Amino acid sequence: MKTNITEKGRIKMEHIPKNHPRADSLRTRQRIIDGLHENIVIEAGLIAHGRGEAFDYLIGERTNDNAMHAIEVAVAALFSAKHAVISVNGNVAALCAEEIVRLSKITGALLEINLFYGKPGRIEAISKTLRDAGADNILGIIPFESSVIHNLSSNRRFVDPKGIKIADTVLVPLEDGDRTEALKEEGKRVITIDLNPLSRTAQQADITIVDNIIRVIPRMCEIAKDYKQQLDKNKLFRKELQEKVIKWDNAVNLSNAMMIISTYLESKVSFNKN
Repeated sequence: MKTNITEKGRIKMEHIPKNHPRADSLRTRQRIIDGLHENIVIEAGLIAHGRGEAFDYLIGERTNDNAMHAIEVAVAALFSAKHAVISVNGNVAALCAEEIVRLSKITGALLEINLFYGKPGRIEAISKTLRDAGADNILGIIPFESSVIHNLSSNRRFVDPKGIKIADTVLVPLEDGDRTEALKEEGKRVITIDLNPLSRTAQQADITIVDNIIRVIPRMCEIAKDYKQQLDKNKLFRKELQEKVIKWDNAVNLSNAMMIISTYLESKVSFNKN
């Protein structure tokens, strides 16, 4: 039998059957696995991805209207910010480097690498991935021992003095709850992407998108492109975007997300009973 495993024990993307019922999921998993071999992702990142995938089942593996509303407000917040930063970790770089770079260029938000696990060569590997995806300016690629986020003890407390340290708005996809809380204590607006509406990250953030990052970032790019075109035509549109952010209620958003999960589960139970 012909093998579909490489010498390094990896499955090539082209060997994943297109008609496999979990083809998209398998391709996404493979990106994370490839990221591990390329020193972009660490072992804990695989566990985190699996946990997120489990929650994706609970929302039907699709972007619902509630998530779309959160996406629109998140993009509005990036355009409303004076100094917006997109925080990038290994999983983000492995899953959607090109899309993250595109979002950065459209909105003007800066890219900063920020990691919990400082494995040798990892920042360089992530930086290369972002540059290969088209990034011009990447922050966080050298250590800043004197520039920190206070009330945080992990390596993620070290931030770029030109980036997260002075940012008023930070997009922290696939984030740690403790850093979200610390960023808020420093007066920053925090946007996150988290499939678990009960996580500390989701609960602490100002704007939580309860959806899968591989669906979210491309949609954010589409909306950002539309908003930018409107801003170029009408400067007053910025005020409309600011009002979107002001009116946002993240508690209602999370409550809606949990109701969507509950309704989805009930529909499955009813289906099985019938």
